[in-house]
Amino acid sequence: MRLVVTKMNLGLWAAAYVKEKINAFHPTTERPFVLGLPTGGTVVDFYANLRLFYKEKLLSFKHVVTFNMDEYAGLPEDHPQSYHSYMKRHLFQSVDILPENCHLLNAQAPDLAQECIRYENAIRQTGGITLFLGGVGKNGHIAFNEPGSTLDSRTRLVDLTPNTIQANSRFFFNDQNRVPTQALSVGIATILDAKELLFLATGTAKAAAVARLVRPGVTTDCPLTALKLHPHATLLADPAACSQLTGTWKEQLEVLMRKAPRAEHWTLEGITT
Repeated sequence: MRLVVTKMNLGLWAAAYVKEKINAFHPTTERPFVLGLPTGGTVVDFYANLRLFYKEKLLSFKHVVTFNMDEYAGLPEDHPQSYHSYMKRHLFQSVDILPENCHLLNAQAPDLAQECIRYENAIRQTGGITLFLGGVGKNGHIAFNEPGSTLDSRTRLVDLTPNTIQANSRFFFNDQNRVPTQALSVGIATILDAKELLFLATGTAKAAAVARLVRPGVTTDCPLTALKLHPHATLLADPAACSQLTGTWKEQLEVLMRKAPRAEHWTLEGITT
């Protein structure tokens, strides 16, 4: 995998990357571009730039199919903090995507286990996810795969850790008691099945997870390290998220930044298990 470091707005960089991928794919009704999507504060700018590209006629979602990573268990779809509401607000209601092409988990389904199976089957029936985007939790979680999640995990009901509940309380009037304690989430294996991965990490709060990523080994203690098992994975990070890098990776990044201080980004290749 590779680590791409930029001083640009990460949302703009990621949105431009997705735009180029979709346009180069030339999707059609019979051959759609299948996009895995996250929610949360990290990707607000990402969605703002996708909306802008659509408004400027630089991008169409007419032949794009989306699958979201997760949804809070028990929240009604029209709850302002549900991920259904988030996606409508930040993307779906502002672009030309077809409603039937927008896939989100139904966290109020009468049988949640069956809903997870249905979701996995729906992904397979589209031919798999072309590009999966995601954010990174402070503890290295990806989607709602908290530390301890197995590498072969699939879409399932998960318990949220106290740290994640605390981090997400900012979306619930800073009241942890309002945050759901469970969610439906795609699994690590579901993510790794995608043809390409692009994950985003911003700020010093994510620095420990990024530093763990570049150290040897893949560990369920830091689910982010599973990205090293994928042949086409990129972690996009700002300098603050790389502030705890040490040794060779820190030295390589410093050399690249000195040689080309005005570059749009700097790339560290060959981060392996």
